[in-house]
Amino acid sequence: MQFFKTFFASLLGTILGILLLIIILFAAVVSSSSEPEPYIRANTVLTISLTGDIPERTPDDPLQELLNPGAGAKVSVASLKSNLRKAAADDNIAGVWVTANNVLASWANLEVVYDALGEFKESGKFLYFSTDDIGMNEKAYMLATQADSVFYTPESILNLSGFAAQITLYRGLLETIGVEPEMMTVGRYKSVVEPYMNRAISDDYRVQIEHIIDSYSTTFVNAVSNKTGKSVDEINEILNTPPVDRVKFAYENGLIDVLAYHDEVEEYIKQRMGLDEDQTFRTVSHGRYSRVSYRRAGLETTDTSDKIAVIYASGNIMPQLSDSPFGQSGSITVQNFRKQINSALEDDDVKSIVVYINSPGGAATTSDMLWREVKRASEKKPVVAHMGTVAASGGYYMAMGADTVVAQHNTITGSIGVALMIFNANELLTDKLDLDYETIKSHEFADLFDLTRPLSDIEKDVLQRDLDASYEVFLNVVAENRGMTRDEVHEVAQGRVYTGWRAAELGLVDEVGDLDRSLELAAEMAGITDFKIDTYPKKEDLFQALFGAADAQVRSIMFGWIPEPMRSEAETLHMMASQQDIRTWMILPFHIDTR
Repeated sequence: MQFFKTFFASLLGTILGILLLIIILFAAVVSSSSEPEPYIRANTVLTISLTGDIPERTPDDPLQELLNPGAGAKVSVASLKSNLRKAAADDNIAGVWVTANNVLASWANLEVVYDALGEFKESGKFLYFSTDDIGMNEKAYMLATQADSVFYTPESILNLSGFAAQITLYRGLLETIGVEPEMMTVGRYKSVVEPYMNRAISDDYRVQIEHIIDSYSTTFVNAVSNKTGKSVDEINEILNTPPVDRVKFAYENGLIDVLAYHDEVEEYIKQRMGLDEDQTFRTVSHGRYSRVSYRRAGLETTDTSDKIAVIYASGNIMPQLSDSPFGQSGSITVQNFRKQINSALEDDDVKSIVVYINSPGGAATTSDMLWREVKRASEKKPVVAHMGTVAASGGYYMAMGADTVVAQHNTITGSIGVALMIFNANELLTDKLDLDYETIKSHEFADLFDLTRPLSDIEKDVLQRDLDASYEVFLNVVAENRGMTRDEVHEVAQGRVYTGWRAAELGLVDEVGDLDRSLELAAEMAGITDFKIDTYPKKEDLFQALFGAADAQVRSIMFGWIPEPMRSEAETLHMMASQQDIRTWMILPFHIDTR
């Protein structure tokens, strides 16, 4: 009897504890969300710290903000553009001081930030860049080239040595463990299978990587040339010098303006602002300034009810797992995307839609259904597909449902092709693990995707024909959207990957521009001049955040230990391996990371 009393008392205490925790969390979120708008005094400097990734936007996650107060303050492309626009107009902001070190943003996002910094300089206010003990890499320095002055800690590190990409090849590993890949593609450049089939990359694979590296390098070199006044050849010669005493070398060659420590940078800012030595200038952080309204900053706002919906579609394209109660964080599924599309279509104030795509692709069948959702929306309201960091293969496919397609200069796009991936693990399972199998089946092809045997010739023929048919569908979808013939698309397709500017030259996208340009086009197509931006998916409430975060936590546990350059590839491999019934993929052939 005493046992049950103790048991139920403990159970009741646990339940009450959980309820109390939820109440405390709810109160804390409500309290933080109601924090008043900051008051900015005259002669204030906006300080921004740039490090690590700079995503297009940070997710509105109240739980993450509560558990990690700095998460919401992290710089995103959207928040940075917004703050710089406000700071340029705000009479109380004297200038901007950016501290940057190892920036890992995608090249597409990097260029948007670069342009936003350039627009801020037109206000006439100062823009200073400095670094810390970590020092700047090439991406951080590219942004710093927009500054009035680049300050550098004398004994810090400056990584200016160009760009390299390394491809991991798995063929040797598969042979060692006894797994035989059986893979098929359509398109000579659809090289997603190469790392599993070969010990060296093909010439076609290499030419794609070289094209992308060259585009990145050209973007960087032009930025440095514009800052220093040196020619492109001179900048390339600097990058080719041995990286000895790089900070001193950069200073002597005009890449760095001033060698100074943090306190000395403060003195320079005081002089720029006309402050006495004993006066201290005020600063406001990026996160705090984000809460300042456009109206308070002195920017005009509109009272119109007209809206343009911006629907963010980011991640691998995957079927919805019916047995997952938490959804699929980091993936684009038909069910979730359709929900966002329908919400925008049902809102009479939404006059047009911009679908922001950031995806390397994924399952072919899901890509086709996502294309249909975009196409369906375009039949009711004008739709612009905006390509972010990557919109390749399945990501490119879904964009073909839009009225207009816009890519950024260094968006990774194209990859019009399909691939099929099957692994024969018979040697691993039977010889190395000493397992035995007996297969009993009712019909000839019941065990088509069995991991314990190779494909027969007739099975290979059937699968290749299915693959060819999928490729033909892809070609025709692109041809219809781009106003090209099937053969014209095939000529530039075949799985080849392009940067955004090259895709525009080939007619695979309509033009190159940032999100603001896509919004302009969407407004023109809808016949409106003033509009508000309505962002989808909507911000989660506390209940959704508390009970919908499990999937994200699982992903964090699975991939959080993996170094950032390898994490995207690891997640993609996990995704493809976990979907046993999906063998045909429209996915980017490679994950490219430059360093």
